[in-house]
Amino acid sequence: MIFKETRLKGAFIIEPERFDDERGFFARTWCRNEFGKHGLNTSLVQCNISFNKKSGTLRGMHFQSAPHPEIKLVRCTRGAVYDVIIDLRQDSETYKQWLSVELTEDNRAMLYIPEGFAHGFLTLGDNTELFYQMSEFYHPECAGGVRWNDPAFSVQWPAEVRVISGRDRDYPDFSHE
Repeated sequence: MIFKETRLKGAFIIEPERFDDERGFFARTWCRNEFGKHGLNTSLVQCNISFNKKSGTLRGMHFQSAPHPEIKLVRCTRGAVYDVIIDLRQDSETYKQWLSVELTEDNRAMLYIPEGFAHGFLTLGDNTELFYQMSEFYHPECAGGVRWNDPAFSVQWPAEVRVISGRDRDYPDFSHE
């Protein structure tokens, strides 16, 4: 695997290192030892799939707060998404900054999202699927989010949002005391 730290400290784009032959290729997408060598959380306790019927579907911007913060390792297994993370760590040099990466079934790249980040995505085609690996079990009492178009972050989305849940659409303006 090829680990590339992003400008948001602790967030990585991870590309599979392919071993090609006449049959196709083989690539590793998870190795506790390799993740550990890069100082990344190696405790994964849950995996999830997000299937999205329509292009222009936006899910996010979600996080899970203390006492059950989580890391996510996200990969697009079908279709393509514009994947976005926002640094919500108050003590971070990149607090309130965002980063986007296009995850596709063809590039097979993964995004490692540390604790303290909000995460969301916009589908770039119909019938898109994401595979999540999580470091923490889901705790609804700790689930939260920020609005996808909140001016506090000014995320630039590449296409029109056509499908969004009421919860994701109606998060209040961001304020952190």
